[in-house]
Amino acid sequence: MSIHWLSMRLVIAIHQEQISEHGGADGLRDKGLLESALIRPQNQYYYHKITNISSLASTYTFSIVKNHPFIDGNKRTGFISGVTFLILNGSHFTASEVEVVHIIQTLASGRITEEELQQWFVKKNKQMNN
Repeated sequence: MSIHWLSMRLVIAIHQEQISEHGGADGLRDKGLLESALIRPQNQYYYHKITNISSLASTYTFSIVKNHPFIDGNKRTGFISGVTFLILNGSHFTASEVEVVHIIQTLASGRITEEELQQWFVKKNKQMNN
C-alpha cells in the first residue's frame, strides 16, 4: 500500500487558504510543532503498524489542533489537513458541517480523546471506488 503523506508546504498552503477564506492571523508560530504534527502519522504507520487511513487522517487533525503550530486557524487547518489526507489516499469524508464544527470544538477543548476522534473519522470515512 502506497501512502501519500502531507508535506509541510501543502499544510502551510491549506492554512493560508483557510485564513484567506475565513479570517485570522496568518503565520507559523512554531515550525517544530508543525513538523512534529506531520511526522506523527508516519510514525504510527511505520513503527506502530497502524495502517487504517482514517486513523492516520485523524492523527493529522489531532496533532495540528493540539500542537497549535500556527498563530491562528489551527482547528480549521487540522481538520482540512486530515480530510485532504483522506482524499489523497482514495477516501471521502461524509460528515456534515455541523458535525465537524462540534467535534473539532470538542477536541480543542479537551472533551474527547484521540481515540474518540479516530473512531469518528473511521465512521465518517468512505472508500472511493477507483
